[in-house]
Amino acid sequence: MLNSLRNIVQEVNAARDLQSALNIIVARIKAAMHTQVCSVYLRNDQRQYVLMATDGLHPKAVGKVSLKSEEGLVGRVVSREEPLNLEHAETHPSYQYFPETGEERFSSFLGVPIIHHREVLGVLVVQQVERRRFDEGDEAFLVTLSAQLAGVIAHAEATGVVVAVAQGKGEAKFIGTSGCAGVAIGEAVVISPPADLNSVPYQVVSDIEEETAFFYRCLGAVRDDIRRMGDELRSRLSREEQALFDAYLAMLDDASLGREVIERINQGVCAPYAWAEVILEHERNFSSMNDAYLRDRAADVRDLGRRVLAYLQESAQLCKVYPDNTILVGEELTASMLGEVPAEKLAGLVSVEGSRNSHVAILARAMDIPTVMGAIDLPYTKLDQRKLIVDGYNGIVYADPSKPLKAQYKAIFKEEQALQKDLETLKDKPCETTDGHRLRLWVNTGLMADVMRSLDRGAEGVGLYRTEVPFLLRDRFPGEAEQTKIYREQLAAFAPRSVTMRTLDVGGDKALPYFPIDEANPFLGWRGLRVTLDHPEIFLVQVRAMLKASEGYDNLRIMLPMVTNIPELEAATALIKRAFNEVMEEGHRVVFPPVGVMVEVPAAVYQAREFAARSDFLSVGSNDLTQYLLAVDRNNARVADIYQSMHPAVLRALIQVVEGAHAEQVDVSICGEMAGDPGAAVLLMAMGFDVLSMSATNLPKVKSVLRAISKVQAEDLLAEVMQLCTAEEVEATLNDRMQTMGIKRLYRPNV
Repeated sequence: MLNSLRNIVQEVNAARDLQSALNIIVARIKAAMHTQVCSVYLRNDQRQYVLMATDGLHPKAVGKVSLKSEEGLVGRVVSREEPLNLEHAETHPSYQYFPETGEERFSSFLGVPIIHHREVLGVLVVQQVERRRFDEGDEAFLVTLSAQLAGVIAHAEATGVVVAVAQGKGEAKFIGTSGCAGVAIGEAVVISPPADLNSVPYQVVSDIEEETAFFYRCLGAVRDDIRRMGDELRSRLSREEQALFDAYLAMLDDASLGREVIERINQGVCAPYAWAEVILEHERNFSSMNDAYLRDRAADVRDLGRRVLAYLQESAQLCKVYPDNTILVGEELTASMLGEVPAEKLAGLVSVEGSRNSHVAILARAMDIPTVMGAIDLPYTKLDQRKLIVDGYNGIVYADPSKPLKAQYKAIFKEEQALQKDLETLKDKPCETTDGHRLRLWVNTGLMADVMRSLDRGAEGVGLYRTEVPFLLRDRFPGEAEQTKIYREQLAAFAPRSVTMRTLDVGGDKALPYFPIDEANPFLGWRGLRVTLDHPEIFLVQVRAMLKASEGYDNLRIMLPMVTNIPELEAATALIKRAFNEVMEEGHRVVFPPVGVMVEVPAAVYQAREFAARSDFLSVGSNDLTQYLLAVDRNNARVADIYQSMHPAVLRALIQVVEGAHAEQVDVSICGEMAGDPGAAVLLMAMGFDVLSMSATNLPKVKSVLRAISKVQAEDLLAEVMQLCTAEEVEATLNDRMQTMGIKRLYRPNV
């Protein structure tokens, strides 16, 4: 059964459209389970379940028979969201006969739900004439297959929607999560990793002859490369090993490969996409073969495919055009991908993978680019050069939007622009509530580009300077002099305002290419302070650079990441004192800086008072704290909906940290993404946080909301939400109160 399962999934993955995939499913399952009928019912826009494919029932019934979610045996499977296994189906109370199917002959019935993201997409059904209950193995096989096919079907449905849109049949809507609030309207530019056969964007070409000639030029270049490699290694390889190069050349000379690609190009498909399709089909064919030798040839096909694709993509990249209002779309966007687009042309971002706490989303908020993350069902390879709307407030992407929808979002965009202009007047005003409570608003920075934006928006200091950024931008560890220069620029720009520099925080989802950390569970592994305590030579150089950079400004604060116990804090403090003494001995006149602890793990929450007693300040990193409290990988799009910073457990933990810090008369700040959410900022102020640190983009909105409310109102709101049991209830209550106070527009527009 395992081989059948693997082969069915591989074949379905290779299908070119949804209907082809469904036809493969019913035929292969019927054969594998030796049944007389296999059918698939899928949910339509009216939330009815339509017979979409069958092998065994009357073909004319396909597309004609539909059931509501509680109608018939299929409807019962949907409503109960579990398998239904019947020996005498016709005697069941939910049985409903559809004469057009011809199913009256079949007594045995096994139906399992196809569930994707907690939604029942459809039902898989097998039937047979003999009256018998399907055994546990049959049921387990169909349930396993259904679970594996759910994502494939969802993706195929989404791709079909996009194709329908292209034919003028309407707009398509895809759900992700908000990465950066805002609205963008523009044209999609799909970007993919180099030589990744699975993520080549679909593009049409008008000049077939030119595209064909381009394909053959790239093919010839790879042939030359392979011949050259074979010649260079000839003296070091045996005759059998040299045969590999001959095999590669034979595949490239194989008329069938080239012919299949040319057939697709003649249909108007670009060469890279056509080549990737052909190679993936051949790779799947080899992978499914029973002969081990032939199965291993799949790797050769894949390697050859990547070599040719690299040439195809390199040539295409040279002439890549970024239109005005570019919306960058990719499977997993990175900072380097953002850097390829001219800043004045980049309007929005859409990433299939990741969540709002992925680093590209954090960077997007720093740059104020509307972003949707975790749109895992988005058929992104089909979207190149398509018109998109990015709704960064609600995490929605619209493909080929209708005129009314475009008009609606254009109005929201204009409203945003007007609001931003109004908020500029707050730059030099303090963040003070209507009843006189003063709160400091600082910024998170990592690049020099953040500095002017931060100062222009009224930042009173830096609550988090990410020192790992200079490390990430190099191919080696930066030296002490290099680091000193970089840090001094930050300290000078903000002087006399405080600048809080976090010591090197790598590991987890932040890897240095020249210092790889390969772990099965990196977020629970070697990261943050754990790394630098194990490598004091790295830590001491960095701290010395910070201290030297602060000379004459005296506005440095040092913050330690990922602290989990008192011995770690004591060891780090001892190293900082050692570095300070060394710098003083060299003749520099510096002031010993305040040293603080980041509260990012549950252990630090429960020891907040003990940490406060041994440090100068505490700062909550709410992104990691939320991740660890809820056991949710903040970069995993599949669980992005349960990464909830408004979760009651998170709110209670934050209150406990504030109480612990203030019990020792120590200031406490928060530098995670919560601080930049205007609604959350109201609750954080009510909890007693002394400083909120956020991206410069969010600072004006947060200031505007806090200036429009009294501390008493905020405390009443906090008391109310602390009685609630779910993050959804907290969010709803915040929305309602913001509306009542007349400041909801500052919190979130009506989209």
